[in-house]
Amino acid sequence: MGWVTITLVESALTASPEQTGRLLVQLPEDQWFERKSIRIDPRDLADSLIGMANADGGIVVVGLWDGKVEGVDRYRTKLNELMQAGIDHCEPPVRVQQRLIECIDDRGADDHLLVIEVQPSETVHANRRDTVYLRVGDANRRLTFRQRQELLYDKGHASYEAQPLAAARMDDLDTSLVEEYATAVGAPDPIRLLQARELATSGTLTIAGCLLFARYPQRFLPEAFVRVLRYRGSERGTGSRQQLLEDVRVEGPIPRLLNDAQHAIERLQPIRRALVTATGRFGDVPLVPPDAWLEGLVNAVVHRSYSIAGDHIRVEIFDDRIEVWSPGRFPGLVDLSDPLTTTRFARNPRIARVCADLMFGQELGEGIRRMFEEMRQAGLNDPVYRQTSAGVSLTLLAEPLDRELDSRLSDRARAVMGALRDGGRLSTGEVAEALGVSRPVAQKELVTLRDEGVIEWVGKSPKDPRAYWRLRPT
Repeated sequence: MGWVTITLVESALTASPEQTGRLLVQLPEDQWFERKSIRIDPRDLADSLIGMANADGGIVVVGLWDGKVEGVDRYRTKLNELMQAGIDHCEPPVRVQQRLIECIDDRGADDHLLVIEVQPSETVHANRRDTVYLRVGDANRRLTFRQRQELLYDKGHASYEAQPLAAARMDDLDTSLVEEYATAVGAPDPIRLLQARELATSGTLTIAGCLLFARYPQRFLPEAFVRVLRYRGSERGTGSRQQLLEDVRVEGPIPRLLNDAQHAIERLQPIRRALVTATGRFGDVPLVPPDAWLEGLVNAVVHRSYSIAGDHIRVEIFDDRIEVWSPGRFPGLVDLSDPLTTTRFARNPRIARVCADLMFGQELGEGIRRMFEEMRQAGLNDPVYRQTSAGVSLTLLAEPLDRELDSRLSDRARAVMGALRDGGRLSTGEVAEALGVSRPVAQKELVTLRDEGVIEWVGKSPKDPRAYWRLRPT
């Protein structure tokens, strides 16, 4: 995975003083976690706090640097300045919770780390120089004026999920699902966990808490469902010529909704008969890579605008494509003509955090890149995004990018490409084993694909034991 959930950080913070620092220096930095030296300038720390507050929140641990546990006790004056950074150098002040955690520093002495937990904000924060940052992956990105305006617009919708839903009480919770979540993140008290994640207040669920953990969220938010439609052919049709074959309405709390919607799409997705790499026999193979449409589904559910009450998410399946419709503008995307330049912003950061804890999907920007990679490696056209005033559609075409090349490839050659997509780097012997064929047969198919320019051989000499085949970089 390209990210580390905040749960792992919190687990390290509850370890013994001897283990805490060692565990934290080993964790990779990501969307929700960053390490800083005690010697950092308060203004630079403020920029990190701004970036996290403008994105999904997160945790900054001060007193770790270059793989070592510095601690903070030797820098009392500096420590006080850093603890005021969110107030002194941020406009408006960033909402944080701070605490000192015991540790053993690199000298073997008793020491402390400063832990700053940044809450996701409903407004846009800047530093005293009026510069705005956004946390993107493991780095802070300085926003242009246009990006800042987009963020201001999106923040106007971001506060919706945090609002208390007066009609949704604690009795409406799916207790088994809440307990599963508490177990997944190692929290001893499920109710306190919901309150800490701003999913519940005193006796009331927030909109995010209702969507995630109520037994039947659609009672309170009727349009919070996913509709999966399967059509015959490549057109919807109208009236007596309508081509609709099946219409599945998927409801329930988001974790269950995602699982049920995934199963519905798997059952209805377009397929073809081809050689299956794992078995070496012919079977049903999806035309659109499952990882691509799954990322599209998760992104739609996690990042849709739930404040738009008159529409719902639709997954429309045709013989030649899958289309995903999500209500609301694309959060943070600046240029739809080049989606790979997306600036990540979670419209629903609390929902995004829980889904990340439960291992649903990846970061929005990373998920988009993964969709493009899956489609390109399958030899298919890039995903297509379209945005209207009402929402965003994603189209995943099952048509090959190079029709002429596809028509020349045998089923076995396509199976070789599938094995390389799954394995990444494979020797000739590993390809032969994956396909259940002899080495000469595998070699013949590999050479054919190399001559077509779709794969390449990497090695220092013809007898290099470490040589391998891979798909040509796109």
